[in-house]
Amino acid sequence: MPKHIADTATLNNGVRMPWLGLGVWQAQDGEQVVNAIHAAVEIGYRSIDTASFYHNEEGVGRAIRECGINRDELFVTTKVWNDDQGYDATLKAFEISRSKLGLDVIDLYLVHWPVTGKFVDTYRALEKLYRDGSVRAIGVSNFLEPQLKELLANCEVVPAVNQIEFHPLLTQPSLQTLCREKGIQLEAWSPLMQGNLDQPLLTELADKYGKSPAQIILRWDLQRGVMTIPKSVTPSRLAENAAIFDWALTEEDAAAIDALDEGRRFGPDPLTFV
Repeated sequence: MPKHIADTATLNNGVRMPWLGLGVWQAQDGEQVVNAIHAAVEIGYRSIDTASFYHNEEGVGRAIRECGINRDELFVTTKVWNDDQGYDATLKAFEISRSKLGLDVIDLYLVHWPVTGKFVDTYRALEKLYRDGSVRAIGVSNFLEPQLKELLANCEVVPAVNQIEFHPLLTQPSLQTLCREKGIQLEAWSPLMQGNLDQPLLTELADKYGKSPAQIILRWDLQRGVMTIPKSVTPSRLAENAAIFDWALTEEDAAAIDALDEGRRFGPDPLTFV
């Protein structure tokens, strides 16, 4: 169980990745994303999650160069967007992302969504990038069981990570089981349910532990073995989200959060989105 913001998990290829990261979806390119990353790094964050679709890779790259932290101490994730999927198109898209970020090597490159008829070829391009040493690890995002099983039947490198919508109202237990069986690390996007935190149980537990509902959820993520990348550009919220390593939920309370699951999505359904 991670006990410090610097703690990492070992992915299935031996690469170490921080349990807590900063998501920068909807962070504006330029000063907003730069300032958010600088604040996060000062607090102790070492993982930054972006994507070509976020249109802020240049700002992320600038922040990395200016933050005063050695590049080797940072873990940077980006993703190939749906319009760029397919083998050749993905390789081109990667070079654009790498150029915008100003990095020779990306730590983790993901297929952003499982585009029907394309995601297998897209992932084959990621395998080439991995073999060539352009990325340290590869994985997927928003892959549910049918898509993940199709990919596993047609790939050579098992994905290191599956980044999915994961929160108390959407726990996807059968997908969790599949990923554990295959050695694929789950990572939660939208862990705070896009601000929909008005669940009586979360309020009750926040009062019990003297924490915020957001901290309760993020701690629950860690205790369920799920990496988490809450998004914020506010320094005080960044600090609050990081204050989850020196305490723990009881197993009884964590199980009560599990029981909130109702299969509710706040984002698109991967089976119908693309």
